[in-house]
Amino acid sequence: MASPASHVPEAPSLRISRRRALVLTAAGAALLASLVFVLPTFADLPDTWERLTHGDARWLLLALGLEAASFVGHIILFRAVGDDGRGRVGLRASTEITLAGHAATRLFASGGAGGVALTAWALRRSGMERADVAARMTTFLVLLYAVYMAALVLGGVGLSAGLLPGTAPLALTLVPAAFGAAAIAVALALPRLSDVLERAQQRGRSIGRIAPAARGVGEGVRDAVGMVRRLDWGLVGALLWWAGDVAVLWACFEAFGDSPALAVVVMAYFIGMLANMLPLPGGIGGVDGGMVAVLVAFGTDPALAVVAVLAYRGFAFWLPIVPGAAAWITLRHTVAGWQRVPEPLVSQPPPRLALTADPARALPVAA
Repeated sequence: MASPASHVPEAPSLRISRRRALVLTAAGAALLASLVFVLPTFADLPDTWERLTHGDARWLLLALGLEAASFVGHIILFRAVGDDGRGRVGLRASTEITLAGHAATRLFASGGAGGVALTAWALRRSGMERADVAARMTTFLVLLYAVYMAALVLGGVGLSAGLLPGTAPLALTLVPAAFGAAAIAVALALPRLSDVLERAQQRGRSIGRIAPAARGVGEGVRDAVGMVRRLDWGLVGALLWWAGDVAVLWACFEAFGDSPALAVVVMAYFIGMLANMLPLPGGIGGVDGGMVAVLVAFGTDPALAVVAVLAYRGFAFWLPIVPGAAAWITLRHTVAGWQRVPEPLVSQPPPRLALTADPARALPVAA
């Protein structure tokens, strides 16, 4: 009988395919387009590059520490969601998957696709069934991006209503807030949609063919809502991931000048990060130009905005690539160790364990 590992896909390929080459070409074109927002600041302020070498080292050191704290948050959340009680996805594996996944996202795909593929591969190699992987990754992404969307809503409404200090252009406050609210509403509706598709499948309707895929997504959203309701400790990780990364941008402003109002920094950060949805590896060019454009629209000094964003991207984008590449190497060794100690063969796969604050007390969930 073939072992379960024989049905697990191989590690994601890191070769440059024709499709990937086209994506990189598109990335270059988008980078040039984004520079429309950046280059004018250099034309009038030739000392901008010089300012990059004269930042306050204390603030830059703080930025480095804040970026490390941000990754710690990501690891905390991933471990809380990914640990299924088998003991394989522990702190070490969660750290390796997090760092390697971010390197894959930055180098090989857009919108987080590279990191998602690598994470799914590692979880499957740990012995999880596909449905379990889909549900847990959905839970993780819902919890992570719920903070993102909530920040757009609270920041946009707060600035627009005058509850938070800072200017309040409509397009940069209420419009992003409406987008965030809509995203939250859609996510909360996914479990009900999954139930509708299940009933359609039972009645033999053609649309019911997507019910198996929707089932994992629906279960993942339900688990995410359950973790929020019981205030699971892993939620601290989601907050720390975003708060730490936003704080890096704030610290970079302080290193080169005076930071704008905190609410402005938060909104510029999250609106700029929407460029990650473009087909660009790691959002290269789009995120940089988007953040600078939003900051300038909020009234920030253009030269300071460029310097702060470039410094921020150095900490958040470029620096994690090296430890991420190292983590990819150690993750392959970790996965190889899992394969050398295969799980006992059983006639039926083990039931998925519901996410609880204590994985040892997790309860089986019917498939």
